Amino acid sequence: MPAPRRALVVVDVQQEYFDGPLEIQHPPRAESLANVVSAVRAADAAGLPVVVVRHHLPAGAPIFAEGSPGHALHPDVEAVVDPSWKQVLKQNGSVFAGTDLAEWLRGMDVDTVTLVGYMTNNCDLASAVEAEGLGFAAEVLSDATGAIELSNAAGTVSAEQLHTTLMVLLHSNFAAVATTAQWLTAVADGAALPTSDLVTSALAGRSVAS
Repeated sequence: MPAPRRALVVVDVQQEYFDGPLEIQHPPRAESLANVVSAVRAADAAGLPVVVVRHHLPAGAPIFAEGSPGHALHPDVEAVVDPSWKQVLKQNGSVFAGTDLAEWLRGMDVDTVTLVGYMTNNCDLASAVEAEGLGFAAEVLSDATGAIELSNAAGTVSAEQLHTTLMVLLHSNFAAVATTAQWLTAVADGAALPTSDLVTSALAGRSVAS
């Protein structure tokens, strides 16, 4: 298998996720943030393209408003970001929707996007799914992402349940899911991460359930 041509995509590691209604609940914020920083440093050291994405809404919006404290990158990420790296502002869930990111990645000869950042249950999910249609392989680092508790008319789910379920879902079809440590080893080795598929996951799930 040829070595993947990766880019690390840092998704919305903004203050909005560390204070307020969208505060990340699982995995622990400090843990996932530290893993994002580790991934950024490793990607930079390996010469991989790094893309920094921020959710961006007009001034006065209730969240992610331009110029608001919640719009800013977390200081730990800001400290390791090179201003010359590709910067993307988005208004939708997917990092690709309404942006020039896919075109830019193709220009950089990238075939695999590694997603870190927030949230598992929104932007990471949307980005990994859209990557398939755009012809990119996706990787999601399970301990460098995070989810929130949700409750609405459809039901209630804890952040841990939500995060675990979506990691299993993504790994069954849309992305290679791995820990940051596993990804660091794969980058050092120039190797692809192990993947699964829907049939294999379905048969394994049936076996566990029986």
